[in-house]
Amino acid sequence: MSRRVLRRPRPDDAVLLPRGTVAAIRADLATVADDVVDQIIREVPAYEDAFGGPMGETIRGAVQVALGGFLSLISDRRGPDALAPRSSAVDGAYQLGRGEVRSGRSTDALLSAYRIGARVSWQHLAAKAVEQGIEPATMASFAELVFAYIDELSAASVAGHQDEAATEGRMRQRMMERLARQLLTGAPEASVLAAAERAEWPPPTTLTAVIAPESRAGALQQSLRRGTVQASDLPELDGAALLLVPDADGRRRDALLRAVGRRDCLVGPARPWLDVRSSYDRVVRARSLGLAGDTEAHLPRLVLTADPTALEDLRSQVLAPLDGLRPAAAAKLRETLRAWLLHQGRRDDVAAALFVHPQTIRYRMTQVRDLYGDRLEDPDTVLALTIALGVEEVRG
Repeated sequence: MSRRVLRRPRPDDAVLLPRGTVAAIRADLATVADDVVDQIIREVPAYEDAFGGPMGETIRGAVQVALGGFLSLISDRRGPDALAPRSSAVDGAYQLGRGEVRSGRSTDALLSAYRIGARVSWQHLAAKAVEQGIEPATMASFAELVFAYIDELSAASVAGHQDEAATEGRMRQRMMERLARQLLTGAPEASVLAAAERAEWPPPTTLTAVIAPESRAGALQQSLRRGTVQASDLPELDGAALLLVPDADGRRRDALLRAVGRRDCLVGPARPWLDVRSSYDRVVRARSLGLAGDTEAHLPRLVLTADPTALEDLRSQVLAPLDGLRPAAAAKLRETLRAWLLHQGRRDDVAAALFVHPQTIRYRMTQVRDLYGDRLEDPDTVLALTIALGVEEVRG
């Protein structure tokens, strides 16, 4: 908001209003304060209950003190800075702004209250000044100073609100990141529950890990379910952030996937909230494989690459009969055998999948049987071949 600054007094340092006029206005301040509070309650819903009881009396007293301080300032002859709001008034307004954050009220509500307070106060002050016979030119200067004074106080309140909100936001973010790290490191349940309580975070039933680019994580978090936890600076996530989304399981998963959209994110499985580490491990592995989107759509790839060295040992062992062939011939037989396994030996389907004649499939499978013999009838060998050759399918 724009901030008016109280101008300095005239060169002769004369007071703006006579002391008798100031005294008459001061005697009316209790009525002014009552009217200000009543109008704020009536016009700003956020204060409807807040100003009841002792709080209302406190605010009435604060209005009287603020306006009383202003009257002291304009009737004082103490030099060029006499009209600057006293530090106590500014400090009080600043602390009021901080308190509004702790009470859960926004700057919109705060500024609305100041606008109403300025309007109502001026109506009373102007009426009393006119009653005292103040000239129009003096009234104009009086109005300027009243509104400039209230602007100074409202600016101090806004500054207090912003500072407190920033401090509270940083503290909450630190607590949420600490909670995320405890969840991911397998801290004792009691410690995790205590961290959740400190962060005022009600534990959900499930959590789903989502990896998002750091540049998009903040906006994405705002679009997700309330209570989504964000964690940055994790060693496995260079250039990315982690979001832990509460209760995005079942039919709610579709809403999560729609929200993620085309944001280059990875979405893990929903897990009981204390077991979210397994969802995080899933998305980290999927990221290392260059995958994107819903990890549920990549389960075969994730399973087949869970232990790369074991997979390579299995491939070496079960495909050893092909080692003596030329590379091109071995590749054709691997391709044919994989299709034969996937199509359960249906020759026409295998031929259609490979775009060759069924007789070609017959010829190649005769070669395969010559190499493997009776092992092609062994369920364990068939399983091993399916796994070994299946990785080529999911890579394709």
